[in-house]
Amino acid sequence: MTVRRYLELAAAEFRRYSTYRLAVVAGVVTQSVFGFIRISVMFAAIAASGGTLLGYNQKLASTYVWLGQALIAPLAIFAWTEIADRVRTGEIAVDIARPIDLQLGWWARDVGRAGFQLLSRGLPPLLIGGLTVGLALPTSWTAYPLGLISLALALSISFTLRYLLNLVAFWSVDVRGFIGLYFVLVGPLCGLFVPIHLFPPWLRTIAYATPFPSMLQVPIDVLSGLVLGAAAALQVLMQLGWLVLLVALARVVTWRGSRRLVVQGG
Repeated sequence: MTVRRYLELAAAEFRRYSTYRLAVVAGVVTQSVFGFIRISVMFAAIAASGGTLLGYNQKLASTYVWLGQALIAPLAIFAWTEIADRVRTGEIAVDIARPIDLQLGWWARDVGRAGFQLLSRGLPPLLIGGLTVGLALPTSWTAYPLGLISLALALSISFTLRYLLNLVAFWSVDVRGFIGLYFVLVGPLCGLFVPIHLFPPWLRTIAYATPFPSMLQVPIDVLSGLVLGAAAALQVLMQLGWLVLLVALARVVTWRGSRRLVVQGG
């Protein structure tokens, strides 16, 4: 019965997002337009470098861009404040009192949201990019199962980071500053703007010392076949390590935040 509750939460969130049909169309158009803008910049840089740029040719660059455009909406890279808003209004007390785990309940809801957005706002831009510019297919079949695992881990890491960010509301009335800092860091360090492989060594080291590359750069590398075999498996293990660490941290912060709410609210 417990598992069924979480499945119902995921299904309900899937249905909720499916009602915003015009938003889906607008999202697909926006992601596609920005995809063409990004690909033109990448192609110009590759052409200026003589046809390849640190291992990226035009096909790999196209795959990097269109996979990134396809994953932006499902990953919800830029944080929302729904949980923080409920903490501010006191509605979070109702969530804590429900017979489901707070963190797992929101996680299930995010799975439903991500599932709908992957189908509606992720696959169409990827298809458009593949038909118009072209994509590089992996040279090994192992890229597909490992890529799906990597994608699931990336979705979970993204949720856990956003969940942790929202929990700051237990200690701060206004979380907009923290949201702004997260916004500044996540875009470049996850590989959204340019591949992390193009960073100078010192900046690449800093990026991989954070969980951000595991949200976007790693699943793109695995799905595109840029890394294969043992190297791909190592990347997936790195994602798993980050997820375990972040989930454990989120459990502690949730417990501390819940105790703080009880102390303040009675």
